[in-house]
Amino acid sequence: MVGQNDENMLSDMLPVYYTRLFPQNVFCRWLSCGSSPQPLSHRELSFTLADDVYLRYLSICNQKEFQTLLQKKCPYKLDIGAVYNTKPSIGRHDAVVLARELVFDIDLTDYDEVRTCCQEANVCDKCWKFMIIACEILDKALRDDFGFQSILWVFSGRRGIHCWVSDYEARTLDSPGRAAVADYLCLIMGGDNQFKKVNLGSDNLHSSIRRAMTVIDRYFEDVVNDQEFFRTPERLQKLLKMIPDETFRTQVQTNLEKSKAPSLDKWNTFASLYESYCRENGSAGRKLKYLLEEVKIQYCYPRLDVNVTKGFNHLLKSPFSIHPKTGKVSVVFNPSTVRSFKLDEVPTINTLLDDSSANHAQQSANMRTAVKTFQEVVFSLEKSEAIRRKNEPNTMEF
Repeated sequence: MVGQNDENMLSDMLPVYYTRLFPQNVFCRWLSCGSSPQPLSHRELSFTLADDVYLRYLSICNQKEFQTLLQKKCPYKLDIGAVYNTKPSIGRHDAVVLARELVFDIDLTDYDEVRTCCQEANVCDKCWKFMIIACEILDKALRDDFGFQSILWVFSGRRGIHCWVSDYEARTLDSPGRAAVADYLCLIMGGDNQFKKVNLGSDNLHSSIRRAMTVIDRYFEDVVNDQEFFRTPERLQKLLKMIPDETFRTQVQTNLEKSKAPSLDKWNTFASLYESYCRENGSAGRKLKYLLEEVKIQYCYPRLDVNVTKGFNHLLKSPFSIHPKTGKVSVVFNPSTVRSFKLDEVPTINTLLDDSSANHAQQSANMRTAVKTFQEVVFSLEKSEAIRRKNEPNTMEF
């Protein structure tokens, strides 16, 4: 089991992992609370087996059934779906969705137009800062603006993060309600052919945008240094195309296009030119009131896959699944400490099951921390559910 991840070895390792390390009890409790008031058996699970064999509409009644199913099928990937009005394995054609966690999927591939250190499936600590920013912004918005409390953050296993909101109010949102939440949280609009994708207008900024800017400003200089957004003429062109005022755009181009300075120096020059231009050109400057914020948001604000959030049918990878390509565990993490999240410290199935590995002790400790964080979220959710059921009006008729 020593060395790099070998997908061919998963069939031998996964039965051991599911028996010894997968937190089955807490996982089933989390799903049960997320299914309530329906039974656990109404929740859809899906397995991806070896050779990409895909099984949908699976269901379990309890932890024992789940354990038996895991051992029998040994899934390479475990996904979670919605809660139906009946067992999905029985009534898949007529079943009606009753509930689903409000979920968010943020993937680094959606940052490929701005990140320069990696592309596609590749990821490093430099571009991981985009995920840190996304987590801090979204977690604060979900708690402060919507009042949600039962929020679970999970590393996808490779290049992104998932967020599961399990509050009853979130689980029972209809599709328009989910769309409204997603739209509220989206600031970057437009396709590949649209250069300027953020327009904040000229009115006072909403408090949520100001709060997001506080997060972005905390990391912006580091991200600019890491990504060198403006180093090459091609990258500088992207900035220039975000400037709607032709006179100011020409001024910035004249000052920056021949500069060999690092990107952060170019940004500081751009900001200084902007301040001077706004002071000296009243009405034109007012039309550019939030240009600096718009540029920062376009480079750093979370890029959400809104279709995942809006719909009910999209299945999302389970916490503590193993990513077949990397061998990494989809660990739960605490959003308050996301800044210290390190990709090279994420437990891998190889290291967890190899007692002789140099990193075995540390990764085992990291795995225990992830499970404990998961437990804390589930404990809080169970408490909230108990209070909700106690306060529910008695609808029985006599």
